[in-house]
Amino acid sequence: MNGIKRLLGTVRKACEKYNMIEEGDTILVGVSGGKDSIALLYSLCEMRRFYPKHFNVSAISVNMQFESIDMPRMDYSFIENICKEYDVPYHIEKTDIAEIIFKERKESNPCSLCSRMRRGALCSYAEKNDITKLALGHHFDDAVETFIMNLFFEGRLGCFSPVSKMEDTGVTVIRPLIETKESTIRYFISSNKIDILKNSCPEDKNSERENIKQLLNNLERNNKGLKHRIMCAMEKGSIDGLKL
Repeated sequence: MNGIKRLLGTVRKACEKYNMIEEGDTILVGVSGGKDSIALLYSLCEMRRFYPKHFNVSAISVNMQFESIDMPRMDYSFIENICKEYDVPYHIEKTDIAEIIFKERKESNPCSLCSRMRRGALCSYAEKNDITKLALGHHFDDAVETFIMNLFFEGRLGCFSPVSKMEDTGVTVIRPLIETKESTIRYFISSNKIDILKNSCPEDKNSERENIKQLLNNLERNNKGLKHRIMCAMEKGSIDGLKL
Protein backbone atom coordinates (compact mmCIF):
# COMPACT_ATOMS: atom_id res chain seq x y z
CA MET A 1 0.00 0.00 0.00
CA ASN A 2 1.31 3.45 -0.90
CA GLY A 3 2.50 5.43 2.11
CA ILE A 4 2.00 2.59 4.59
CA LYS A 5 5.67 2.46 5.67
CA ARG A 6 5.72 6.14 6.54
CA LEU A 7 2.41 5.85 8.37
CA LEU A 8 3.53 2.78 10.31
CA GLY A 9 6.83 4.47 11.17
CA THR A 10 5.11 7.35 12.94
CA VAL A 11 2.56 5.10 14.65
CA ARG A 12 5.22 2.73 15.95
CA LYS A 13 7.30 5.69 17.15
CA ALA A 14 4.35 7.02 19.15
CA CYS A 15 3.46 3.61 20.60
CA GLU A 16 7.02 3.03 21.78
CA LYS A 17 7.64 6.61 22.95
CA TYR A 18 4.55 6.60 25.18
CA ASN A 19 4.40 2.86 25.95
CA MET A 20 0.89 2.64 24.51
CA ILE A 21 0.77 -1.11 23.92
CA GLU A 22 1.38 -3.91 26.41
CA GLU A 23 1.72 -7.63 25.73
CA GLY A 24 -1.71 -9.23 25.24
CA ASP A 25 -3.67 -5.98 24.88
CA THR A 26 -6.91 -5.87 22.96
CA ILE A 27 -7.12 -2.42 21.40
CA LEU A 28 -10.56 -1.10 20.54
CA VAL A 29 -10.30 1.35 17.64
CA GLY A 30 -12.92 4.09 17.49
CA VAL A 31 -13.77 4.34 13.79
CA SER A 32 -15.88 7.30 12.70
CA GLY A 33 -15.25 6.51 9.04
CA GLY A 34 -13.20 9.66 8.40
CA LYS A 35 -9.67 9.57 7.04
CA ASP A 36 -7.96 9.70 10.44
CA SER A 37 -9.77 6.78 12.07
CA ILE A 38 -9.55 4.69 8.89
CA ALA A 39 -5.78 5.29 8.71
CA LEU A 40 -5.52 4.34 12.40
CA LEU A 41 -7.45 1.12 11.81
CA TYR A 42 -5.23 0.13 8.87
CA SER A 43 -2.02 1.00 10.72
CA LEU A 44 -2.82 -1.02 13.86
CA CYS A 45 -4.02 -3.99 11.79
CA GLU A 46 -0.77 -3.94 9.81
CA MET A 47 1.45 -3.25 12.81
CA ARG A 48 0.18 -6.22 14.83
CA ARG A 49 1.88 -8.47 12.25
CA PHE A 50 5.37 -7.42 13.33
CA TYR A 51 5.15 -5.45 16.59
CA PRO A 52 7.27 -7.13 19.30
CA LYS A 53 4.38 -7.05 21.78
CA HIS A 54 1.46 -9.21 20.69
CA PHE A 55 -1.89 -7.43 20.64
CA ASN A 56 -5.38 -7.84 19.19
CA VAL A 57 -7.54 -5.29 17.41
CA SER A 58 -11.29 -4.70 17.62
CA ALA A 59 -13.24 -1.84 16.07
CA ILE A 60 -16.34 0.16 16.93
CA SER A 61 -18.33 2.96 15.30
CA VAL A 62 -20.70 5.19 17.25
CA ASN A 63 -23.84 5.67 15.17
CA MET A 64 -25.24 9.02 16.30
CA GLN A 65 -28.29 8.50 14.03
CA PHE A 66 -28.14 11.76 12.09
CA GLU A 67 -31.20 10.62 10.17
CA SER A 68 -33.19 11.54 13.29
CA ILE A 69 -32.41 15.21 12.55
CA ASP A 70 -33.08 14.84 8.83
CA MET A 71 -29.45 14.42 7.78
CA PRO A 72 -28.11 11.58 5.58
CA ARG A 73 -27.87 8.14 7.17
CA MET A 74 -24.29 6.96 7.74
CA ASP A 75 -23.34 3.80 5.81
CA TYR A 76 -20.69 1.78 7.68
CA SER A 77 -20.55 -1.13 5.23
CA PHE A 78 -17.08 -0.27 3.88
CA ILE A 79 -15.70 -0.30 7.45
CA GLU A 80 -17.24 -3.75 7.89
CA ASN A 81 -15.39 -4.85 4.74
CA ILE A 82 -12.03 -3.58 6.06
CA CYS A 83 -12.60 -5.43 9.33
CA LYS A 84 -13.50 -8.63 7.50
CA GLU A 85 -10.32 -8.32 5.44
CA TYR A 86 -8.22 -8.16 8.62
CA ASP A 87 -10.38 -10.53 10.68
CA VAL A 88 -11.20 -7.77 13.17
CA PRO A 89 -14.39 -7.92 15.30
CA TYR A 90 -16.56 -4.88 14.51
CA HIS A 91 -19.46 -3.36 16.41
CA ILE A 92 -21.79 -0.45 15.62
CA GLU A 93 -23.10 1.24 18.76
CA LYS A 94 -26.42 2.99 18.18
CA THR A 95 -26.99 6.14 20.22
CA ASP A 96 -29.37 9.11 20.38
CA ILE A 97 -26.55 11.66 20.44
CA ALA A 98 -27.69 13.63 17.37
CA GLU A 99 -31.25 13.95 18.63
CA ILE A 100 -30.17 14.90 22.15
CA ILE A 101 -27.74 17.59 20.99
CA PHE A 102 -29.63 19.13 18.08
CA LYS A 103 -33.30 18.57 18.95
CA GLU A 104 -33.57 18.27 22.73
CA ARG A 105 -30.77 20.56 23.91
CA LYS A 106 -30.44 22.63 20.72
CA GLU A 107 -26.77 23.27 21.46
CA SER A 108 -25.34 26.37 19.77
CA ASN A 109 -21.77 25.05 20.19
CA PRO A 110 -22.27 21.27 20.14
CA CYS A 111 -18.77 19.97 19.38
CA SER A 112 -17.45 19.68 22.94
CA LEU A 113 -20.55 17.92 24.28
CA CYS A 114 -20.73 15.65 21.24
CA SER A 115 -17.09 14.64 21.72
CA ARG A 116 -17.69 13.80 25.40
CA MET A 117 -20.82 11.79 24.64
CA ARG A 118 -19.13 9.80 21.87
CA ARG A 119 -16.11 9.08 24.06
CA GLY A 120 -18.47 8.04 26.84
CA ALA A 121 -20.23 5.57 24.53
CA LEU A 122 -16.88 4.14 23.42
CA CYS A 123 -15.53 3.75 26.96
CA SER A 124 -18.80 2.24 28.18
CA TYR A 125 -18.69 -0.42 25.44
CA ALA A 126 -15.03 -1.15 26.18
CA GLU A 127 -15.72 -1.51 29.91
CA LYS A 128 -18.68 -3.87 29.33
CA ASN A 129 -16.53 -6.07 27.11
CA ASP A 130 -13.44 -6.09 29.37
CA ILE A 131 -11.36 -4.10 26.87
CA THR A 132 -8.88 -1.82 28.60
CA LYS A 133 -7.39 0.12 25.64
CA LEU A 134 -9.29 2.51 23.37
CA ALA A 135 -7.46 4.02 20.39
CA LEU A 136 -8.62 7.35 18.96
CA GLY A 137 -7.52 8.97 15.71
CA HIS A 138 -6.21 12.36 16.91
CA HIS A 139 -3.05 13.24 14.99
CA PHE A 140 -0.14 15.72 15.18
CA ASP A 141 -2.09 18.61 13.64
CA ASP A 142 -5.06 17.98 15.96
CA ALA A 143 -2.74 18.31 18.96
CA VAL A 144 -1.38 21.66 17.79
CA GLU A 145 -4.90 22.93 17.00
CA THR A 146 -6.18 21.84 20.41
CA PHE A 147 -3.30 23.62 22.15
CA ILE A 148 -4.03 26.87 20.26
CA MET A 149 -7.78 26.57 20.91
CA ASN A 150 -7.18 26.20 24.65
CA LEU A 151 -4.81 29.16 24.60
CA PHE A 152 -7.13 31.43 22.57
CA PHE A 153 -10.52 30.51 24.02
CA GLU A 154 -9.77 29.35 27.58
CA GLY A 155 -6.54 31.20 28.40
CA ARG A 156 -4.75 28.03 29.46
CA LEU A 157 -1.91 25.80 28.27
CA GLY A 158 -3.34 22.37 27.54
CA CYS A 159 -3.86 19.60 25.03
CA PHE A 160 -5.14 16.04 24.97
CA SER A 161 -2.73 13.43 26.34
CA PRO A 162 -1.09 10.72 24.20
CA VAL A 163 -2.13 8.25 26.93
CA SER A 164 -4.85 8.93 29.50
CA LYS A 165 -6.71 6.62 31.86
CA MET A 166 -10.43 7.21 32.34
CA GLU A 167 -10.77 6.70 36.09
CA ASP A 168 -14.53 6.09 36.00
CA THR A 169 -14.26 3.13 33.59
CA GLY A 170 -10.65 1.98 33.92
CA VAL A 171 -10.23 2.29 30.15
CA THR A 172 -6.95 3.77 28.91
CA VAL A 173 -7.28 6.05 25.88
CA ILE A 174 -4.32 6.00 23.50
CA ARG A 175 -3.65 8.19 20.48
CA PRO A 176 -1.18 6.34 18.21
CA LEU A 177 -1.34 9.04 15.48
CA ILE A 178 0.05 11.75 17.80
CA GLU A 179 3.35 11.74 15.84
CA THR A 180 1.62 11.53 12.43
CA LYS A 181 1.03 14.66 10.37
CA GLU A 182 -2.31 15.10 8.62
CA SER A 183 -0.53 15.29 5.26
CA THR A 184 0.81 11.74 5.80
CA ILE A 185 -2.72 10.49 6.45
CA ARG A 186 -4.13 12.33 3.42
CA TYR A 187 -1.48 10.82 1.17
CA PHE A 188 -2.12 7.31 2.48
CA ILE A 189 -5.90 7.59 1.97
CA SER A 190 -5.83 9.32 -1.44
CA SER A 191 -2.99 7.34 -3.03
CA ASN A 192 -4.67 4.05 -2.14
CA LYS A 193 -8.14 5.31 -3.16
CA ILE A 194 -9.58 4.30 0.20
CA ASP A 195 -13.22 5.17 0.81
CA ILE A 196 -14.10 7.44 3.71
CA LEU A 197 -17.43 8.53 5.13
CA LYS A 198 -18.74 12.02 4.45
CA ASN A 199 -19.59 13.55 7.79
CA SER A 200 -23.35 14.07 8.15
CA CYS A 201 -23.01 16.46 11.08
CA PRO A 202 -24.59 19.85 10.29
CA GLU A 203 -21.72 21.57 12.14
CA ASP A 204 -19.00 19.94 10.01
CA LYS A 205 -16.58 22.60 8.67
CA ASN A 206 -18.44 25.22 10.72
CA SER A 207 -16.73 25.19 14.10
CA GLU A 208 -14.08 26.96 16.16
CA ARG A 209 -11.72 24.05 15.46
CA GLU A 210 -12.14 24.50 11.71
CA ASN A 211 -11.38 28.21 12.06
CA ILE A 212 -8.20 27.46 14.03
CA LYS A 213 -7.20 24.81 11.48
CA GLN A 214 -7.49 27.32 8.63
CA LEU A 215 -5.64 29.99 10.64
CA LEU A 216 -2.72 27.64 11.36
CA ASN A 217 -2.61 26.41 7.76
CA ASN A 218 -2.42 29.99 6.51
CA LEU A 219 0.32 30.86 8.99
CA GLU A 220 2.23 27.69 8.06
CA ARG A 221 2.32 28.72 4.39
CA ASN A 222 4.29 31.84 5.26
CA ASN A 223 6.18 30.36 8.22
CA LYS A 224 7.35 26.89 7.24
CA GLY A 225 7.70 24.57 10.22
CA LEU A 226 5.44 26.65 12.49
CA LYS A 227 3.36 23.66 13.64
CA HIS A 228 6.50 21.65 14.29
CA ARG A 229 7.92 24.46 16.44
CA ILE A 230 4.66 24.73 18.39
CA MET A 231 4.71 20.98 19.03
CA CYS A 232 8.36 21.17 20.15
CA ALA A 233 7.41 23.88 22.64
CA MET A 234 4.54 21.70 23.90
CA GLU A 235 6.91 18.75 24.32
CA LYS A 236 9.57 20.83 26.07
CA GLY A 237 6.90 22.05 28.47
CA SER A 238 5.59 18.49 28.99
CA ILE A 239 2.08 19.73 28.21
CA ASP A 240 -0.37 17.00 29.32
CA GLY A 241 2.15 14.19 29.10
CA LEU A 242 3.83 15.17 25.85
CA LYS A 243 7.59 14.62 25.85
CA LEU A 244 10.61 14.95 23.59
